[in-house]
Amino acid sequence: MKDPAIAMHTVADKVIVVTGAGRGVGKGMAVHLGRGGAKVVVAEWKRDLLDAAVAELEALGVTTLGLQCNVMERGEIEAMVAATVDRFGRVDGLINNAQTFRPLASMSEVSEDDIDVFYRSGVKGTVWAMQAVYPHMREQGWGRIVNFGSSMGITGGKGFGAYNASKEAIRALTRTAAREWAPDGIVVNCIAPAAADHHGDAGKQSEGYRIFMENCPMGRQGDPELDIGPLAWFLCSDACRYLTGHTFMADGGAFMWA
Repeated sequence: MKDPAIAMHTVADKVIVVTGAGRGVGKGMAVHLGRGGAKVVVAEWKRDLLDAAVAELEALGVTTLGLQCNVMERGEIEAMVAATVDRFGRVDGLINNAQTFRPLASMSEVSEDDIDVFYRSGVKGTVWAMQAVYPHMREQGWGRIVNFGSSMGITGGKGFGAYNASKEAIRALTRTAAREWAPDGIVVNCIAPAAADHHGDAGKQSEGYRIFMENCPMGRQGDPELDIGPLAWFLCSDACRYLTGHTFMADGGAFMWA
């Protein structure tokens, strides 16, 4: 007989959607959840990354559904969730990881396009995805939503004005959804990660990377699968049943708050 306390920590057979799962943190979480027995929906807008991620997960024996989805288009998000429910009969978890980026710009130079791209892909994409899964999670009386913020938004990182604004908006939406949807059995939290994208070292030359390394007690960036993946696992399980509306700083202690 399974120990119920241990069973709380499982994600086995949970249907979990991960947006932007074609690379980096998204793929790391998808792999970690898949290794834990979750049925993983890879929602990725770039076809080559989508196919590669699905192939990698399937090679690990993970039950996987790959769906091309641009989070800047509400219709594509709704179609992705509908396809998930059509395939698996439900959706248990949603990880809103995907967001389109723009080059850094000082506050005096931030353009309307910068703001629009960050808001449409980050803020609106997050809202649309949450709204798309909500009826299904409400009906089953159980759901887990994980959104993505950033310590840059909290500290006001230079050059990240439009990005910071979008990430703080996502944290605000997280708190509101957590409060409104708790009676439906839906837990909503946020991760603010500092993790390396294993697709090159260009980022290591940036000023942001230098500042992060100077302030990180652990002296390294996180691993998408081994450092961010376990937190996503926890937030998609029953183990976090009494935690909602929070932002979890997965950054090696670089940003500490009470």
